[in-house]
Amino acid sequence: MNEINNTNHKSHTRILIIGSGGREHAIGWKFAEDFKAKEQDLELFFIPGNAGTAQLGTNVSITSIESMKDFAKENHIDLTFVGPEAELSVGIVDTFQKENLNVFGPHKAAAQLEASKAFAKDFMDKYGVKTAKYKNFQGPMLAIDYLKNQEYPIVVKASGLAAGKGVIICQDFEEAKQAVLDIMEDKTFGDAGNEVVIEEYLEGFEASILSFFNGKKIVPFVSAKDHKKIGEGETGLNTGGMGVIAPNPLFTDEHFKLFEEEIMEPTKCGLIKEGLDFAGVIFFGLMITTKGVYLLEYNLRMGDPETQTTLPLLENDLFDVVNKAIKGENFELNFKNQHACCVVMVSGGYPGNYEKGYEVRGLENVSCPTFIAGANLSGDKIVTSGGRVINVVGLGDSLEQAREIAYENITKINFDYEFYRKDIGIV
Repeated sequence: MNEINNTNHKSHTRILIIGSGGREHAIGWKFAEDFKAKEQDLELFFIPGNAGTAQLGTNVSITSIESMKDFAKENHIDLTFVGPEAELSVGIVDTFQKENLNVFGPHKAAAQLEASKAFAKDFMDKYGVKTAKYKNFQGPMLAIDYLKNQEYPIVVKASGLAAGKGVIICQDFEEAKQAVLDIMEDKTFGDAGNEVVIEEYLEGFEASILSFFNGKKIVPFVSAKDHKKIGEGETGLNTGGMGVIAPNPLFTDEHFKLFEEEIMEPTKCGLIKEGLDFAGVIFFGLMITTKGVYLLEYNLRMGDPETQTTLPLLENDLFDVVNKAIKGENFELNFKNQHACCVVMVSGGYPGNYEKGYEVRGLENVSCPTFIAGANLSGDKIVTSGGRVINVVGLGDSLEQAREIAYENITKINFDYEFYRKDIGIV
């Protein structure tokens, strides 16, 4: 079942990537570039993949974690790299590890740091990770009662996984009360709203830092800046990300030092003390204020589109680094002395209702890394299948040059009702 081809499987490396977005296309692209550079054979598989990953390897249409595990066993996969949070939160890593399969990602217990904001905030509090003051609630009435005596604005969060959309900034009591009722009673974010976290509002600018963890040491990536809102000037609805630049020009060496001392190191100590050590990714979502650097949230997987922006800057061989992490060995991460600017092309109407099935044209004319996020193959055509469709990544010796390259290339790509922000990277 699901067996591809086991002939001479020892003669080349086989990697399986779980996921279907721009992040997974970028991870596959990085593996492919590294293997090409060292002139070694690589076979890539993606579950389920998309039109971009189909150009790198084989897309496989299976859905259950058991069948993914069977596929990895039957096809002698050397490494499985898990992209999305959903599979991590239900224990794909535990399932693979029981079969002694090489897999990169947190086990189910550690994945709670993303799957439950309440769990994460309690962990931060316990281990002295610098974060906003907060309180968790499992029912709406106590939460609303608590809100009566708070300072505003205030932040109301659905505790569970809400695809990056379960956070509401409320300007007054009435807004906050409505947010609690929407999340907990009307289930705006489904079961993610069974518990809410209410926390103080922090004023400042955000930064994102990806990192690899080997169970003993956290090794950070270069910093990044995400652009979350649909509209230019950071206006309108929140999205999964309209663009990213790296490194973040506002995030100084002093900020990095504070992050390491007050967030990264206490996180590492807490993970080890709680027995939550693993080989995988920790993504730190940060807020930088006049009072210092605060942790907003953990993600326990590669960010999207931060992955698409930072991986083209990574000088290390990704397969080598990931294997060292899995074995608990030491490694350093090195990044090019360059800037990256990722601009996201989306379907008109996103993040609300949008239509799919439009042909994507002009990809063959692009001269910079380009990753497909939401498009599938229909015959020999690539057609839109999601809200975020294409990630175009400009690389340059300055941020201005990286922006220029990204925007110059994005004009070569067309699909009906396309939209993208023109101000990604303007800080």
